[in-house]
Amino acid sequence: MSDYAIDVSGLVKRFDNKVAVNGVDIKMPKGQVWGFLGPNGSGKTTTIRMICGLLQPSEGKGQCLGFDILKQSAQIKNLTGYMTQKFSFWGDLTIRENLEFVARLYQLKNIKQIVDNTLANLGLTHRQHQLAGALSGGWKQRLALAAVTMSNPKLLLLDEPTAGVDPQARRDFWDEIHKLSAQGLTVLVSTHYMDEAERCDQIVYLANGELITQGSVDEIIKQADIVAFQLKGHGIREQLQSIKQEEGVSSAAYFGAAVHVCGKNADELKDCLHKYQSDDISLTQVDVNLEDAFIQMMANAGFDQRQHG
Repeated sequence: MSDYAIDVSGLVKRFDNKVAVNGVDIKMPKGQVWGFLGPNGSGKTTTIRMICGLLQPSEGKGQCLGFDILKQSAQIKNLTGYMTQKFSFWGDLTIRENLEFVARLYQLKNIKQIVDNTLANLGLTHRQHQLAGALSGGWKQRLALAAVTMSNPKLLLLDEPTAGVDPQARRDFWDEIHKLSAQGLTVLVSTHYMDEAERCDQIVYLANGELITQGSVDEIIKQADIVAFQLKGHGIREQLQSIKQEEGVSSAAYFGAAVHVCGKNADELKDCLHKYQSDDISLTQVDVNLEDAFIQMMANAGFDQRQHG
């Protein structure tokens, strides 16, 4: 058996005369958590759907969970849990009733015991009789995670799973994801949140339907090949637009009480920012973060106008 949960090469997807995904290769080891990032319409969701058998590739080949993605999509789907961005369960049923209904759809045996265990594992027992429609975003998310993991899938696909959820609920959700991963589940997450990407073992970055880069957070920051400086102090916000126009500045944004500035050349960037220093404004070099790296990669890749996710 392969050590890879996903091993695909040359994936292409065309919609009429538009190429949504163009030649994507991925080798993902079992039991890891990977993040799929990229602008809207970059091909993230289309790629995920091809991998798990929900969408037939126009070109390419490979396997997922040991099954051929072209010929054995049914077997892949049976072993995959897919959590969509939109809450898709029944608001007029309780949490328990939703899980019991899903268990019947999966044709599981010992439904009461399985539902009891699922409720306990996801911390839902004390809320099991609440209507799903009355739950907050965080608890709806937890219900959805319970439902898609109840059949013990080998692969979990999460499409923008924490959109609109408060920070504490997001952190709790990720704790659950890593708990499942530690038990051997392979997880693929499509997200726009940089802090979520930083929780992944590896990141895949797509733009214009093509795989731009992949690797760990540290590897991707290094690949961006940029430096960052911080201007901090009273009145610096008013200087932001002027800073953006400086030679050597590739991006500049206001964070808290400081302007975070990135560029390719440290000496050149420091020289052009030096004039903004004063008794009230300090200039210091800081670490490049993942958001800086992705903004640089988006600029390198060009604006993405594709209409298929």
